[in-house]
Amino acid sequence: MTTIARAIRAALLTPEPRAKCFATRALVRAWRRGELAWDFDVAMPDQPAWPDAPELLPPGRMPKRRKAGSERGRIALWHSLAHIEFVAIDLALDMAGRFGGAMGREFVSDFLDVAADEAMHFALLARKLESLGSHYGALPAHAGLWEAAHATRHDVAARLAVVPMVLEARGLDVTPATLERVRTAGDAHGAKILTRILDDEIRHVAAGTKHFLHCAETAQKEPESYWQELVKRHFRGIVKPPFNDSARLAAGLSREFYAAIAY
Repeated sequence: MTTIARAIRAALLTPEPRAKCFATRALVRAWRRGELAWDFDVAMPDQPAWPDAPELLPPGRMPKRRKAGSERGRIALWHSLAHIEFVAIDLALDMAGRFGGAMGREFVSDFLDVAADEAMHFALLARKLESLGSHYGALPAHAGLWEAAHATRHDVAARLAVVPMVLEARGLDVTPATLERVRTAGDAHGAKILTRILDDEIRHVAAGTKHFLHCAETAQKEPESYWQELVKRHFRGIVKPPFNDSARLAAGLSREFYAAIAY
C-alpha cells in the first residue's frame, strides 16, 4: 500500500499541469477510500515541479495588464487566474504532506479536499483559456506565489496564518469585483466559473482558520494577536483594504484579526 506522504510527494513532483490535476484527484480519491497508508515516510520537496511554461517573472517585471475589454486583456485575466489556481494545488498538497503527520487526519482530509477543488478550478480556467484561443503557459506569470510557502515551511501556524488567512482571504476580497466585470461584459460562462471559485474559497479560508485556531489553543495564545504576530514576521506584503468582510466572516475570519494591521 502506498503511503499518503509518497502519494502527495508524487503529485507535487508532477510538472505537467493536467497530469498534476489528475494525480491530485487520484490521490484524493485513494485517500477517501482508505487506500493510502497513514505514514509520513518521505519529506516534501522544497519546491514543486512546474512546467517550462509559463515563464515566471518577479512582480516588477510582469507586463502591465491590457484593457479589460480587449481580447488580450481577457486572456491575460484568465491566464493570471489559472496560474493562481495551479500554484494553489501545490500549496494545498504541501500543507497536507508537510504538516499532516503532526496535525492529524482531519487536517490532511481538509487540505486534500482543498487541493482537489484547486485542481478542478485550474481545469475550468484552462478550458476557458482554450475557448479564447489561448492556453496556460502562453503568457508570463507571477513568480512569487510560492515564496510564502517556502518562508513558512518549518511552522504550521505561520503557514496557516499566511497562506489561507492572508493570500486566499485576499481572493475573497478581489474576486467579487472581477466577477461583476465579467458579468457586465456578458460572459455568463466566466461568471459561473468565478462564482464557483468564490464559494469554494470561503470553505478553504474556513479550513485554514479552523486549524489555526487549534494551533493558537495548543500554544495557549490569543488567536487574533498570535495571527498578527505571525503575519508581521512572515508575510512580506501588506494586508490592505478593501475587505469583503461578509465573506471573511463566513470563513471565521473576523475583523478582529486583520483590522489592526491593515494599511
